[in-house]
Amino acid sequence: MKLHSIRSVLVLGCVLLSYGCRNDSGPAGTSIKGTVTAHGVADVDEARIIDADREPQNWLSVGRNYAEDRFSPLASINEQNVGRLGLAWFVDLDTKTGSEATPLVVDGVMYTVGAWNVIYALDAKSGRELWRYDPKPRRDWLRYMCCGPASRGLALWKGKVIAATIDGRLFAVDAKTGAPVWDVRTTDANHPYSITGAPRVVAGKVIIGNAGGEFGVRGYVSAYEADTGKLIWRFYTVPGDPAKGFESKAMEMAAKTWHGEWWKSGGGGPAWDAFSYDPDLHLLYIGTGNGNAWSRDLRSPGGGDNLFLCSIVAVRVDTGEYVWHYQEVPGENWDYDCVQQMTLTELDIGGVKRKVLMQASKDGFFYVLDRESGKLLSASPFVHTNWASRVDPATGRPVENKENLYSDTEAKMVAPTPFGAHNWHPMSYDPLTHLVYIPAQEAGWAYSRTATFDYHPMGWNISQNPKAKRPPPSANISVKGFTLAWDPVANKEAWRIPHDGPWNGGVLTTAGNLLVEGTEDGNFGVYRASNGEKLWSMPIGTGAVAGPMTYSVDGEQYIAVSAGWAGSLVIIGGGLAAIHDAPTRMLVFKLDGNAVLPVTAPRAVPRPPPQTVSDETLAKGEAAYNKTCRICHGGNLISGGMTPDLRFMSAATHQQFEAIVLGGARADRGMASFADVVSVDDVEAIHAYIIAESGKAQGRLLGADRIQQGEAK
Repeated sequence: MKLHSIRSVLVLGCVLLSYGCRNDSGPAGTSIKGTVTAHGVADVDEARIIDADREPQNWLSVGRNYAEDRFSPLASINEQNVGRLGLAWFVDLDTKTGSEATPLVVDGVMYTVGAWNVIYALDAKSGRELWRYDPKPRRDWLRYMCCGPASRGLALWKGKVIAATIDGRLFAVDAKTGAPVWDVRTTDANHPYSITGAPRVVAGKVIIGNAGGEFGVRGYVSAYEADTGKLIWRFYTVPGDPAKGFESKAMEMAAKTWHGEWWKSGGGGPAWDAFSYDPDLHLLYIGTGNGNAWSRDLRSPGGGDNLFLCSIVAVRVDTGEYVWHYQEVPGENWDYDCVQQMTLTELDIGGVKRKVLMQASKDGFFYVLDRESGKLLSASPFVHTNWASRVDPATGRPVENKENLYSDTEAKMVAPTPFGAHNWHPMSYDPLTHLVYIPAQEAGWAYSRTATFDYHPMGWNISQNPKAKRPPPSANISVKGFTLAWDPVANKEAWRIPHDGPWNGGVLTTAGNLLVEGTEDGNFGVYRASNGEKLWSMPIGTGAVAGPMTYSVDGEQYIAVSAGWAGSLVIIGGGLAAIHDAPTRMLVFKLDGNAVLPVTAPRAVPRPPPQTVSDETLAKGEAAYNKTCRICHGGNLISGGMTPDLRFMSAATHQQFEAIVLGGARADRGMASFADVVSVDDVEAIHAYIIAESGKAQGRLLGADRIQQGEAK
């Protein structure tokens, strides 16, 4: 890791700061003092997180507080002076595989997690590294993951930093030294579970979910004792084999909504991202994922709602006991995870103040629920949506557009896509503007299914049928990306900020009337939260998709983002999103900062080795590449920048190609052996296809293959 800073001063301990308040129109107002209390290193507990507003200089939990609103009361940087914002310091995180993490700051120390779950402790004022810890996950486990070796964050609790690994471990290290405290396995190593979500600590318990819906897993959420790592309870999100009995009455209830032998392929429903917690109600809120396979006809022949796929489930935090659920997509059919951020607040609805939970779902609807009962209060589309026409307020169920139900012979163009109207990228709720700010996107996807479900253990199981009849060109839906300001009481858009394309970054809002966000075009920007006017931006050379945050040290406010191009749309590539080549960096800004980022030199496709092969071999290679390699290295051999673009292979890599693919020569870098999937002949054909396509693209600059906004995908 390389450090670049204009100052290098270690600042530990407690800080005193001022922050401004503003009215709804946004001007900075009266200065208020933050609370200063003597604490040990990272001595975070439930009381501190509940009272996060009393120490706005810190960012104590991944969403800042249990409400997960990602709004900061700090206002030293505000709409009147943000034009002076500049880079204070940055740290290279030794990778190009991207970042999805929101860093934490407590008492002058920043804690963050990079690729492969490496934890860094940094001086929050200067960026100087205090320590780092590598938990050494299995890097070849990347083969069993959707979207890269990223983590969305950490948790702090009573002097410990708590994190999870991509291969299914949960661990704690000492916040002062980085020394290991405890380490437990939270998933079965014989099944393709992974973990990318940030743990939360509530009521002394570490809450962690898992991922792997397409690979054939049964989702669940676990609670561990934060001090020791001892398992306390586990809540499954879908039922298992009824013949083996049920873990709870909730699972017995859920099993009645399934048909067939779903348990043989896991069922899906993993809780791979969001959790929220109400300490007054003692309720933990869980967002659950999609089903396996995507098609409900294959997954559960005979129909059924398939609980608890694509649901919000409330459980008692002490026991994991089911309390209520709201299923957004009964009989989930489109890879619609409902794991997006759930923000808790109070809203005046119909003259009554309600305790609510808000979610901008992947399925394109913005949901407002009564978080005490789970009752639906409103659900309105916030993007172009055609899988359902509306959500019936009387039943709480969506009204599906039957004409857009796909089959094994005919594909249907449906919006949103598997990438979602809003994915994991954090949104923010500003209690001063009363608006929710959503990194949103629109596009269409030609959904189909295979005639039968042939389950592949430890492999992808989406069961889409490329031979199905494609929708006509008139059905195409233009791709758009924008930041949406949404009024959750009026259930409508207030305004939007259009961007060059989809997959824009998470959002932060502050009491300085600021909205902060990285965009897919490689810029980091600040906008006026009250109306979306751009106030400042800076090119950073990559897409900062992670959630930004802000903190203060010695009364000076900073804004930070872990900048690195990452996620499913990026790893699938194919020119669907922007293409970036800069390294992943922690970027920290302040007023009058004057650090300078180095420029990433453009790369061109090199001359590939000569070859003479038949058209039949090239066709075989293309088919084998699309079946096995495309999901990581990009459609049409175009990587999004998060994983290697194979057209740029060096002469040495060409020579080692077979040893890499079959022998696992680069397993320590995440490229596992695929000897169980492809033969020597397949590898030779794939290599020939890569060489041929590289020759066609020789001299083409990385990033030149981007499909422009507005084009149908």
